[in-house]
Amino acid sequence: MTAHSGDLGVPFRLPLLILGFVSLASGVLAGLARLGWNVPLPSAQLVLLHGPLMVSGFLGTVIGLERAVALGYRWAYAGPLLTGLGGAALLLGFPPSAGATAMALGSAVLFTGTTLIMLRQRELFMVTMVLGAASWLAGNLLWLAGTPVPGVVALWINFLVLTIAGERLELSRFLPPSPGAKQIFAAILAVLMAGGILSATGAGMVMYGAGLLGLALWLLRQDIARRTVKQQGLTRFIAVCLLSGYAWLACGGIMLLAAGGLTGMAYDAVLHAILIGFVFSMVFGHAPIIFPAVVRVRMPYHWTFYLPLLVLHASLLMRLAGDGLTLPGLRSFGGLLNAAALVLFILSTVSSVIRGFGAGRSQSGK
Repeated sequence: MTAHSGDLGVPFRLPLLILGFVSLASGVLAGLARLGWNVPLPSAQLVLLHGPLMVSGFLGTVIGLERAVALGYRWAYAGPLLTGLGGAALLLGFPPSAGATAMALGSAVLFTGTTLIMLRQRELFMVTMVLGAASWLAGNLLWLAGTPVPGVVALWINFLVLTIAGERLELSRFLPPSPGAKQIFAAILAVLMAGGILSATGAGMVMYGAGLLGLALWLLRQDIARRTVKQQGLTRFIAVCLLSGYAWLACGGIMLLAAGGLTGMAYDAVLHAILIGFVFSMVFGHAPIIFPAVVRVRMPYHWTFYLPLLVLHASLLMRLAGDGLTLPGLRSFGGLLNAAALVLFILSTVSSVIRGFGAGRSQSGK
């Protein structure tokens, strides 16, 4: 979708991206504090706000910014601005309701923008993304109303999972699924929505786990990554990120089915298999495409892109082993390495941008 004359330029987009990364940094520190690590936190309440900072403050802001660029209207940038400011409000020690209000308003902007795109493109992939945005808005409103995070986490996960699934379904036009496969996808979508809404009950969580597992198997079977993984360079790297992410999504669904709900160690294992293993594998894989589109920089591929991904998977295996074996020390060390993987990702991204600038100058000097 082409940008309109009212779109915002890169100098206005970059601060929004920075706000998102501020939430990422504070969310990671809060997560480490929850695992028992002695890290500096400006406010003790941040320990309880790890999830909102990561899901809404960081991922919601980045997704909202990407959607605003696609939509091409200035008002759409209010979404990532509000969620970014909501994360900043939590970081600065404002009452959680202030950050929750800003995040709910920001998710409402994203839902509105995504719905407008769906009205122009009445396709299953857009319906999927609208349902994801609606789940995020519903989860944020419930959290604002006082529902504890465990009661809304399935709706937040739906936001991320359905956004990613919708984008992959859109790209499947190069290898279109059969009508039967699309019907199965729609059925999985219905299960995930019903499971997310009923997630407060044990039966809802079992249904939700079945939906997550079904979606993972569908993506593993239908995604073009199965073919592009045989190629080279950036194309293969993206495919490896996608396929490994789908494997973690399947693990999350299986663990949720086995546990019957988000209780005890299953809470940490299931959530991080999905939110770290699946979601951040997608972030790592799509960063070389999204960042250039949003902030107009070059990110030439380099083999070191694989290093953060390897650390991410190894650290998550360690963390989940700590959960399964009831070894808090192993779980905490795995969490520390989760954070290290994200730091490596940021360093890899920055170094790639620097290489891109260098390559651009050398070409302009010829």
